[in-house]
Amino acid sequence: MLRLTDFIIDCPDTMKLAAFYSAVTGRPIKEGSDGNWAGITFGEVELAFIRVDDYRAPQWPDSEHPKQFHLDFEVDDIESEQRRVLDLGATLQQDFIGPEGYGWRVYTDPVGHPFCLCRNKGVIWTDQGPIWPKRD
Repeated sequence: MLRLTDFIIDCPDTMKLAAFYSAVTGRPIKEGSDGNWAGITFGEVELAFIRVDDYRAPQWPDSEHPKQFHLDFEVDDIESEQRRVLDLGATLQQDFIGPEGYGWRVYTDPVGHPFCLCRNKGVIWTDQGPIWPKRD
C-alpha cells in the first residue's frame, strides 16, 4: 500500500518559509520544527521544508530554472486572499481570472516557489472548456 506522507520543499530558511505557509493556510508549524526541517500537518500529509545549502530559487516562468512544483489553494474570495498573501510576503506573477470571476492567479512565495490561488469551486472542466456554475 502506497501512502503519501510528506511534500518536501527545499529552501534556505525552513522556519521563515514554514511561517509563511502557516500564515497562508492558518495551520500551525509542527512542534519540533527547527532550522533544518520544519513542517505543517494536513491530516496524514505533512508539508515540509528542508534547508538546502546554496539554494537556487526557481525563476518562473523561465524554463532554464524551472518551477519544479507548485501548490494550488482553492479560495472563495480571491481578492481578500490576495491582499492577505501579498501582506505575508508573496509576489503576484500572473493573473488568469476570467470575466466570470473564475480561474487562478500565480504568486511566488518569499523564496521564489510558485503557488496559485484558485477560484474554481463548482466549475466543471470539459474537453471543450469550463462550464461555469450558475450565479444567484
